[in-house]
Amino acid sequence: QLRLVESGGGLVQPGGSLRLSCAASGFTLDKRVIGWFRQAPGKEREGISCIGKSDGSTYYADSVKGRFTISRDNAKNTVYLQMNSLKPEDTGIYYCAPTVSVGTCAASHFGNWGQGTQVTVSS
Repeated sequence: QLRLVESGGGLVQPGGSLRLSCAASGFTLDKRVIGWFRQAPGKEREGISCIGKSDGSTYYADSVKGRFTISRDNAKNTVYLQMNSLKPEDTGIYYCAPTVSVGTCAASHFGNWGQGTQVTVSS
């Protein structure tokens, strides 16, 4: 069964860093586009970063460009999201999910959602 488990969230001060992990089971990550999504309280889930299949192409939302980096470790079947220079507006639940679609990082194209991991940026 296809399953993704997110981890690595927590409470961090503005300007701090976190690294989120997305561990897959039931399929190999490099056969899917994998996205990271954020859902802030009262807001819709938004795609913040995606990584392609074999070519490893990446996408970043403008709000995180230059601060977040997505990467994949095929040996560990895990995708990471390195988050630096965190801001209070980065607060939310972070999810990862796969899709067979290409060329999109829109949440509506992704499925098999996990429980997510909470990120809180506050002093």
